[in-house]
Parts: sequence; structure tokens; C-alpha cells
Amino acid sequence: MKSNQTLSFLPLVKHFLLFLIIFPIIISTEAQNNIPRPEHPRPQFMRDTWINLNGQWNFAFDFGKSGIERGWFSDPSEFDMKINVPFCPESSLSGIEYKDFMPAVWYHRTLEIPPTWQDGKIFIHFGAVDFDCRVWVNGEQAGRHYGGNVSFEFDITELLQEGINDLVVLAEDDVRNLEQPAGKQSQTYYNSGCCKYTRTTGIWQTVWLEARPEKHLKRVRIIPDLDNGLFILTPEISGFSNDMELTTTITNPQGSLVKSATTNVTDGVPFEIKLDNPQPWSPENPYLYTIQFSLKSDGIEDVVSSFAGLRKIHIEGNKVYLNNKPIFQRLVLDQGYYPDGILTAPTDEALKKDIELSMAAGFNGARLHEKVFEERFHYWADQLGYLTWGELPDWGTSFNIPQAFLNIQNEWREEILRDMNHPSIIAWTPTNETAGRARRNPEVHARWLSSLYDQTKNLDPTRPVNDASGYTHIKTDLFTIHDYDQNLQTFYDRYKELDPEHPEKAFIGYPGQAPELSIPYKGQPYIVDEYGGTFWLPEYAGESEKGNGRSEWGYGKTGEQVEDLVDELTQVLLNNPNIAGFTYTQLTDVMQEVNGVYTFDRKEKFNTEKLKEIFGAPAAIEK
Repeated sequence: MKSNQTLSFLPLVKHFLLFLIIFPIIISTEAQNNIPRPEHPRPQFMRDTWINLNGQWNFAFDFGKSGIERGWFSDPSEFDMKINVPFCPESSLSGIEYKDFMPAVWYHRTLEIPPTWQDGKIFIHFGAVDFDCRVWVNGEQAGRHYGGNVSFEFDITELLQEGINDLVVLAEDDVRNLEQPAGKQSQTYYNSGCCKYTRTTGIWQTVWLEARPEKHLKRVRIIPDLDNGLFILTPEISGFSNDMELTTTITNPQGSLVKSATTNVTDGVPFEIKLDNPQPWSPENPYLYTIQFSLKSDGIEDVVSSFAGLRKIHIEGNKVYLNNKPIFQRLVLDQGYYPDGILTAPTDEALKKDIELSMAAGFNGARLHEKVFEERFHYWADQLGYLTWGELPDWGTSFNIPQAFLNIQNEWREEILRDMNHPSIIAWTPTNETAGRARRNPEVHARWLSSLYDQTKNLDPTRPVNDASGYTHIKTDLFTIHDYDQNLQTFYDRYKELDPEHPEKAFIGYPGQAPELSIPYKGQPYIVDEYGGTFWLPEYAGESEKGNGRSEWGYGKTGEQVEDLVDELTQVLLNNPNIAGFTYTQLTDVMQEVNGVYTFDRKEKFNTEKLKEIFGAPAAIEK
């Protein structure tokens, strides 16, 4: 009897042991799913060996910027608050929601490295930290990065110890020093007013750990060559040796093998992979190839997942061509702000939804305005066939401060290198509305814009460059104009004589916006890349312009007139055979600026089907 009882318990013991094995995995998976923004932040260059560090961190203000003197990098015991990373402390999602100036903020959490990561290298990644970021691991500095809008990483392998590790982050930020690209962040105590909005301080994008072999891929530049049906690949390798082989495996969207090739690679030397039956990427058919890179050396393999689209963007005369066909760019101004996350989308789904809302209103893309959008946004744009212009948030910098130009140049370079493989990005715009700065110092302004244009072309000669969106150009592939005129007749008259054969007749800017400091129009693609901006909120219908003295900001008409006015203004641009595109201002209201197609919380303000007919109507330049 005793023996039988023992046997009867064996299945229970087996189930219990299985539970002990599986339960930690379930807990780990649930913990990963419960943290904010749990998805991989870099789907175009992704390894399986990664850990998301978002969630609750210890946090402290450092108003006197004395934390380093007090040794906080090695003793974070005074961090008496909690913050929800990756949301900035100004946001409600952070759990802090402090909106006054914060010259320095500190973060702390612990790390435990998986046993399987003991070999090779371990990197910590930051999606973005505004502005001057220093990182310590176990009291030793891992690195320092300047730039509030771009991604960076540090190798922390040698600083780690067995068991628990302390990670401390310091972010110093001063949007009033005129040295750092601040974009639309307010530089006044009143943290949101006119067309400036609530600031973003500290960590505001995902933080994650990644394990790599000692010898690994740093990046792979992917240049699509549509005419020849191939990709040109340039690997950058850490720890390069002559025995390295790179296997590139390309599959189609259905998962079927397209091409697999193994080559002996050299760091920084490009090679080609020709595709069988090449399929182009386009807004109508956003065809993406999945790519897996496998770098082998000394029996060690580094495997990275990526994707790419085969598409071509070029200029002939005054037209922009996509895949060798003229395209009219029906763009919307997207500033990428959210009521609860400010510059950080609350979820990955929110990023995708913004694109879907834009497309539902008839736009085929967006001018991403005064913000470096996160890589997940570009991923969804690639997936959905949504055209974008990449832009640096250059506002907040003075052309008279050399350090400002260094900061601009460094961040712009990092943005281009990070995002240049995305097929949805079809133009670069390093600056926006520089007229005021041009007037203060025309010579320095001209040197800035010329240098940024050259830098952009050196990094990426495959895309057109708009040196300065609106008003004042120095060296540019696209000639862009901002025009918020709400009078249909004067709006029409301004462009009726536009003709690349007679460029002297082109409107190049308002008298107050320094057109005399701009180069003349030379027959480039002419794009009105800001117009509309028409004020309206349902609760203010029938009231006078700009909210009847309220703090809300916008241009022009009241609710009853908006749809008809937008239609008429848009038809002027669509029907002009010498205009190559527009950017309507804007996708959503942003705080006090209530001139969006949708409200700040992404609700409809207009008849979306009617808007789709307006913005999506045929354009003369495409015929």
C-alpha cells in the first residue's frame, strides 16, 4: 500500500517540477508585457538577445546641479521618487508631471545580467535622452552623450559584476541656452503658448540592454537600386578580421526565400545582392523584404534581423519621381505630440494610429516637424506605405554660437545614420523657418545652411534635401514655401505665374520673412510645405478668429467655413501644374494650437470622408 501511494504521487511531483520550470518564464513574460512600450524599439536592426528596461526607476531632481559633487552616481540612496520610464517627468504618464524647468534629473535602477550573456559584449541603448546624458554602472562612468533627440549606446561589459548591478543616469537640460536643438519646447516658464509646447526633460524613449558577440555588426547601410533590381549593402563591423563571412538571407512578405548569398566581407566595403523578380515598394504596395544578416568568425555567429524596401526617389526638372513616376506629395504636418506622453507616444499602437488617421484624411505622407521621430514610427510608415520627410528640431539654437552648430551637426548626422535605411523617408530637412536668424547674421546663416546641405548629401546622396523649410534658402533640391494666407484670391494670385521656365516670377517669401536673403528660385520642385493652419474647435464654432482672445492658437476662419476654405486652398495647389506637393497644417491640435484635422486626443473634427476627397484629389503635375 505504501509503495502504491508513492507511485500515485509521482505525476504530481512531475507536474510540480514542470511548474517550477515554467512559472518563472510566465512571470518574466508577463513582466515584459506589463512594462510601458515593451516592443523592440529598433525593428530594422534587431537581435533576439535584448532586455527592455522600461518601467519604474528611482528618480530625483537636482535643481542645484550638485549631484555629482554629492556622489549620487555611486550612491543613489537620496533618489526619493519613482518615475515611469520612458516617459519624461513633465508628462502624466511618468507619474511625476512637473512642468517647471529642471536643469538636471537623475535616474537609478538595478540590473541583473542573464547567465547566457557571460560571453561577448553587453550594450545599453537609449532611444533618446534630453540633452547631456551621463551613465554610470556600479559607480563607474560608462559614457556621455550630447543630443536630446537621437539614439545612442554604450558598451558596459567591463563595468558589470556578478549578481545585482547599479545603473545611474544623469540628464542635464537647458533649452534657454540657445546651444541645443530644442524644437518646439517652450523656453518660458509658461510651458506652453503660441506654437511652443510643454518641455521634455531626461529619458523620453525606450532604454534596453543588448548582448552581442565580441565581433559583431555595428550597422548595415542598405541602398535600394530599383533600376537594376538590387540592394547595395555596406557593413560596418566591430572587431573585424579577414576570416569573416556574412550570409545575407532575403525573404518576401510571405516568408518565401528570395535570395541567400554568402560573401567574405570587409569593414565598410559595399557589395551587391541582385533580386530575382524584384518588387518595388510604393504607397500603393508597401512591399518589404525581410533580411537576415549572419556574421561568422571563429565559429561565433552574430545574427541580426532587418528589412528593406526597393524604391527610388529622384528629381527631374520641377518634378519629384517615385519609382520613375511623377508624384504629388500630399503631406500633413505632424509634430508628434500626445496629451499624456508629450513627445513620447503612449503605445506602439498610437504611432500606427496617427499614420492611419492621416491616410484616412487623404494624405499620402507627412512632414515630420521639429522632432526626431522614434524608429517604431518609421517602421509603421514603411509597413503602411506612408511617405515622410525627416527633420531635425533645430529651433532653440542661435547661429551666432559655435557650440550650437556643433550640436546641430552632430545630432543631424546621428539622425541620418540611424534612419537612412527606411524606404518611407524620401527627403531630409535639417532646418525650419530660419528667416529671423538669417536677418541677425546673413553670412553665418548662409554658411550654416550650405554646410548642412553638404553634410546631408555626403551622408546620403540618394534623397533630395530641403535646406530650410520655408522662406529662406541657400542651397536646396526642393524649393519650399510657407503660406498661411486665408484669402482664396490672394492665395491663388501668388502662384498663378509660377513657371520653371520663368523662375523670376516665383513667390519666394513674404517681405517680413527675409526673401532678399534667399537664393532665387531656379526651377526645382516647388512645394508649399506649410499652408492652411485654419483655427477651429467645435465648442468655438461661430466665434471670432483665434478663439476670441483665448490662448488657443490658429489662423483664420470659424467652424462653418473651414471645410470649404480648406477645399478651395487645396484645389489651388493641386490644379497648378508647376507645384509638386503641399503640407497641410496640421494632423492634430497640439495643446493650445487648435488647427488640426483631428483634436489633440485624436477625435474627428471634420467629415473625414470629405477631407479624403479634398486632399486626395488628382494633381495636375502627375498627369
